Amino acid sequence: MKQKITYVSLESDESMHQFYEAALAEIERTLGHRHPLYIGGKEFAPVDEFVVRSPIDRDIVIGHFQKAGKNEAEAAIRVAKGAFPAWSRTDPEERVETIGRVADILEEEIFALAALITLESGKTRTEAVAEVGEAIDMIRYHCLVYDRANSFVFRMTPEVRGGMNYSVMRPHGVWAVISPFNFPLDLAAGMASAALLTENTIVMKPSSAAPLSCIMLYEAFEEAGVPPGAVNLVTGPGATFGEVVTTHPDVDGIAFTGSHEAGMWLQRAFAVKQHYPKPVITEMGGKNPCIVTEKADLEKAAEGVVRAAFGYGGQKCSSTSRLYIQESVVEEFGRALIRRTADLVVGDPRRRDAFFGPLISAHALQTYEDAVALCRQDGGHILTGGEVLRDGDLARGYYVRPTIAAGLPQDHPLMKKELFVPFLCARTFTTLEEALLLANDTEYGLTAGIFSEDEDEVRYFFDTIRAGVCYANRQGGATTGAWPGYQSFGGWMASGSTGKGVGGPYYLLSFLREQARTSL
Repeated sequence: MKQKITYVSLESDESMHQFYEAALAEIERTLGHRHPLYIGGKEFAPVDEFVVRSPIDRDIVIGHFQKAGKNEAEAAIRVAKGAFPAWSRTDPEERVETIGRVADILEEEIFALAALITLESGKTRTEAVAEVGEAIDMIRYHCLVYDRANSFVFRMTPEVRGGMNYSVMRPHGVWAVISPFNFPLDLAAGMASAALLTENTIVMKPSSAAPLSCIMLYEAFEEAGVPPGAVNLVTGPGATFGEVVTTHPDVDGIAFTGSHEAGMWLQRAFAVKQHYPKPVITEMGGKNPCIVTEKADLEKAAEGVVRAAFGYGGQKCSSTSRLYIQESVVEEFGRALIRRTADLVVGDPRRRDAFFGPLISAHALQTYEDAVALCRQDGGHILTGGEVLRDGDLARGYYVRPTIAAGLPQDHPLMKKELFVPFLCARTFTTLEEALLLANDTEYGLTAGIFSEDEDEVRYFFDTIRAGVCYANRQGGATTGAWPGYQSFGGWMASGSTGKGVGGPYYLLSFLREQARTSL
């Protein structure tokens, strides 16, 4: 299996902008269509529809999508169950080749998909192209791991002379794959390809805020040769789908990426409503800290914090949302941080110079406004930002200024609750031991970062921090930037359920169960 990095930096290759802009113009001409459900390779269109509009400009209609109800969800599960025996008996090499072709298909359309992600989710061109590149490499990395692991067949010590003993990892059956708006292609691709590679069949349900990218992924699976019924897709209300999959006896597992609230509901409902324990893979966000010590390169730290806190408008589960600065450098670092934040260009993400675009929805905009108001009400200080941008063309989208707040106590709700908006809370500390106590004072454990040029401080950080993904001195993103085969991505505690990160060597095992085989 080949493993290559497909993402190329837009800043270093002028032709990338030309390809992207040509694709953007083409995609803009194709928006507004009606899109069906896909069950068993057939198209279905129930009576009810919903309209998805671009967060960039509410006048832009992405498309009309179907509201799948209970009947459609149950039909998709039934078809997936029927397809399971044949798909699970597919030769492993053939299955790897089939899923690998999905990555090739996505690569051929990398700029069209990136343009769609920009329009649908509001990502800048750089982040959108990176997302498609990550989806491609995620699929290829999963294929590589599965192939090298010999499909997770391991020969054990024979019980008797002439006997044969094996440990074989086997599929569960039908999985519901529920993906979020903020990485609508990448996260769906990661979960779906892992489930399919490991012989399971799936029913995909994308976020209603960004369903079209996932439909394009479905079409890539179909074009690659995944048989009808092995992969199915329904769109519509999450509550309806969640109720069906948690209660249906033929659903064998749930893979979910999204909010802590929704993830915990799925965990509890699936545990209570099924007749025996079944796996739930949840990735559920974070309240990610970054520590800046007096031994840090402060310019590097300012760049890393800004990129991690405000990339994609803070709408990443890995975004830096809590910042701890050593008292001896707080003034110098604060100036560098505010200066770098003030340089950020907020605007239409189709523009080449935009650093981040709109928030995803009116609800997200309200969350931002509420956070600013609560900070001021409770005696905090807005050091920069705190504004909603409502002038000119931005009035038709959900645009805000990146915001840094200080003066809030450690137990304040804004220091505890995941907001998913560009709102960074900063506090000071005296010793590194104190900083780690503050950083670990959270129910989440997704990502964390430190800036220090002292090896002992970095080592102490890695040994003490409670998070699944940890970074030291990462200028490109203090707490963000995982890539398949480089940094596996998964959280501890309230951030995740398995402790096995996507894009890492153990992730596929979450979709499998062990069977011991003895032949005498």
